[in-house]
Amino acid sequence: MINLFLVSIGGGLGAVSRYLLGLKIQQQYPKSPIPIAMLIVNLLGSLGLGVFFGALFGGIPMFEYDNPWFLLLGIGYFGAFTTFSTFSVEATTLIHEQKYKKAFIYIGLSIVGSFVMFLLGIFWFV
Repeated sequence: MINLFLVSIGGGLGAVSRYLLGLKIQQQYPKSPIPIAMLIVNLLGSLGLGVFFGALFGGIPMFEYDNPWFLLLGIGYFGAFTTFSTFSVEATTLIHEQKYKKAFIYIGLSIVGSFVMFLLGIFWFV
C-alpha cells in the first residue's frame, strides 16, 4: 500500500509541475511554430530522470519496484511530468494541419532530444 502512495504523491506532484511549467512556457512563447511547452517539459523531464538515475543508482535501475525513491520520483514524478500522450496529440495535430516540416522537426526534437537529454543526465554521474 505504501508503494501506491509513493507513486500517487510523485505522480500528483509531477503532473502539477508539468501543468505549471507548461503554462509558464506557453505564456512566454504564445506563437511558437511548434508545441514548445511540451517539448521543453519533456526534454527537462528526460534530463531530470537521467540525473536521478545516475545520481542515485549509478545507471539505469532494473526492476527497482521496492525502492521508495524509484517509486516516488522515477515512476511517479517523472512519469507524470513527461507526457508521451500530449506529444502524440500535438504531433498528430501538426500532421493533420499539413504542417509536415513543423511536425518532422517537433517529432525529431522530441524523440532524439529526450533520448540525448536522458543520456546527458545519466552520464553526468557515471
